[in-house]
Amino acid sequence: MPSPTSRRPDDLVQLLTRAERLAARRLQGVLEAEGCSLDAWRVLASLSDGEGHHMTGLAEAAFLPPPTLTKLVDQLVDQNLVHRRVDPFDRRRVLAHLTPRGQEYWQRLDRAVRSGRSPLGDGDEDLLRSLLVRLETALEGSAHVQGL
Repeated sequence: MPSPTSRRPDDLVQLLTRAERLAARRLQGVLEAEGCSLDAWRVLASLSDGEGHHMTGLAEAAFLPPPTLTKLVDQLVDQNLVHRRVDPFDRRRVLAHLTPRGQEYWQRLDRAVRSGRSPLGDGDEDLLRSLLVRLETALEGSAHVQGL
């Protein structure tokens, strides 16, 4: 087993990538059983706070390019899970919200996802979340400094 000092610098990226792909694969299995895609789940998760979100913010939260998000939201509107409203503060923009049916669907998805959660214990999950938030913050800070 390699010592911590002998690891290559890209080991962390490899571990993060592998963990993300395994977690996504596990989540996709749970979501497919409920008739939902990972991208739709990300959009519904963002909208589940009841605040209403602009399409730009939803695209960022769902890691989707705006045209792809628009098509996905159109599908969610067709399924009566999401509706759009004009932003009362900026009438040029649109806010997306969950419909009552969408809220019920989100609650069912959330229960299914929680029951299929990773085998980490609560303490480990909290620690991992804390470390990932710190890493994200550090990386975002270094990206701004470098002008990325």
